[in-house]
Amino acid sequence: MIKKLQHRFIRIALLSLSVAMMMVVLLVNTFNWFSVRNELQETLAFLQENSTAGDRNSMNGHMIGKNKHARNLISESNWFSVSYDQNGVRRNMNLINMTDPDESMAADLSEQAVKSGKKSGFLQEFLYGIRENSHGETTVLFLNCETKLASVRTLAVISCLACIGGILTALALVTLASRRAIEPMIQNMEKQKQFITNASHELKTPLTVIATNMDLLHMEQPDNPWVKSTQKQTAQMRHLVEELVYLSRMEEENAPLTMESLSLMALLRETAEPFQVMAEYQGKNMSVTCSEGLTLWGDRASIQRLLSTLFDNAVKYAKDNGNIRVDALGEGKNVLITVSNEVAQILTEEQCRQLFDRFYRTDASRNKEKQSGFGIGLSIAAAIVEKHGGALSAAMEKRELVFSCRLPRGGIPPGAKSIGFRE
Repeated sequence: MIKKLQHRFIRIALLSLSVAMMMVVLLVNTFNWFSVRNELQETLAFLQENSTAGDRNSMNGHMIGKNKHARNLISESNWFSVSYDQNGVRRNMNLINMTDPDESMAADLSEQAVKSGKKSGFLQEFLYGIRENSHGETTVLFLNCETKLASVRTLAVISCLACIGGILTALALVTLASRRAIEPMIQNMEKQKQFITNASHELKTPLTVIATNMDLLHMEQPDNPWVKSTQKQTAQMRHLVEELVYLSRMEEENAPLTMESLSLMALLRETAEPFQVMAEYQGKNMSVTCSEGLTLWGDRASIQRLLSTLFDNAVKYAKDNGNIRVDALGEGKNVLITVSNEVAQILTEEQCRQLFDRFYRTDASRNKEKQSGFGIGLSIAAAIVEKHGGALSAAMEKRELVFSCRLPRGGIPPGAKSIGFRE
């Protein structure tokens, strides 16, 4: 539980920080792109208005009133223009403001710009603008944007790398600091567990005294219904106390488990036998299928309790004359155990998730005549699976309630095949 809480804290913190950093990177690059584009468009508009001046040296007279930045921008720019007459025939090509003039490239770009039907846009590394005079002549002016676009790309790459580096650094720092961040919650959980354990131990003595007294009264008055009722309630209370103590211990960070390699087939055979008899007595059919040679790494007593809980739940809540299936197979590095049973009442997705909550029952009225038990068995099953590094989930498939349990397995046996058994 503590590791799960720690991992959740890391995920939430890292996700929040990642979203914030990506938003900053996006905003910075978006603002930079719009700023560069506006600057290029202003430069292109100025060149179009003063295109008759010829080269950049002849534009000095047109630069009066422009600030130093604008003057430097014009002096550092490279551009060329291509003119067409009213019949679309190329009339003139001005390449004197290009450091590396290429007539074929200029002709090809100008034809593409005219055919595009747009008044302005980008072609390769050039921003172009098209203007038509009163005589029907068209001038296409191209501004070389290679340097500016390269700076935009450089900023984008650097900011993305910085973002990734920041996220990885944050991951390391959050991982190191997560334990300290959730320490108050851990302490609170430990106090709750300690309270449950202490309270349970304190309850055991009076419950033992009550049970002993009821046994004595039962010997004297064997037919007294009040004595029988008290004995029944006392037994249920003792069982609940034991369940709470077990759950509290299983949720401890260092739960006492004896891990070993277990034969899953033998474990299923041994655990399922009494539940198959119980199912048959109730008119239900319970079948168990397991892939041959599967091994499971876990604590025998805990795994048996897990399986018993799932089997008991399936037999208890399967509809009359319904089928119960238990299937076990290898799934990569895990063993997948599924327990499915037909139900009379379809559960919602939210109800399936809540099945593992403590004291949860699908019957909101908590009527024990309809549903026996305390609603804590599946909570214990989930704690056992989590302690073994696995996962337990429940879902509806058509009219069947299916519990899927994944647990770490041992080596994959060669030539594994599926066989079924029924005692």
